[in-house]
Amino acid sequence: MSATEASLALPTGTGNVAVDLARLRHALLAEPSRAGVVLEDGVGDEDLLPAAVLVPIVRRMSEPTVLLTQRTAHLKDHPGQISFPGGRCEVADRSPAHTALREAAEEIGLASGQVEIVGYLPEYLTSTGFRVTPVVALVTPPFELRLDAFEVEEAFEVPLSFLLDPANHQRHSLHYRGKLRYYDAMPYRGYFIWGATAGMIMSLYRALEVSPR
Repeated sequence: MSATEASLALPTGTGNVAVDLARLRHALLAEPSRAGVVLEDGVGDEDLLPAAVLVPIVRRMSEPTVLLTQRTAHLKDHPGQISFPGGRCEVADRSPAHTALREAAEEIGLASGQVEIVGYLPEYLTSTGFRVTPVVALVTPPFELRLDAFEVEEAFEVPLSFLLDPANHQRHSLHYRGKLRYYDAMPYRGYFIWGATAGMIMSLYRALEVSPR
């Protein structure tokens, strides 16, 4: 796939959870915060590299979706995994939001003018050494993606209702660095969403679950 071609698989099925985007702003943190930090299994709250990801919720007329990417198989870190656009914070980045928007533009060509940041999820500490700030945003279609062919194999959308449905939440385990570790997963139509990406989706689920209706 060339960098000018965008593979965007639109969802054809939904979950059973109604999603009210009006609740989203009230459920999220207004600013990046270490309050309520989420740690992957076996990770301590130590000195980790700052990073940020964009959690893009697309305002589809039928129902909101979440835009995800699949990393290319040749990458050194997390090859082939499902992820949010994002990466480590650079010195020139003014904020986690700036990092997330920059990375989304670089990885999938998502224009910042179509992105409205609505809040933040608690920092997510990964076993691979990063302190990630999830930046939640609403994306207004139509939009055209331009994938970085080196990093991104595919971009696709999953109904937000599917990701927020507890019936689709799984808990798995694996041996990592000599220990048994547990992680969240949400298989969807041949895609295996797991690890940090699934963990941050679970943070969104918990935030919406406890927010006022």
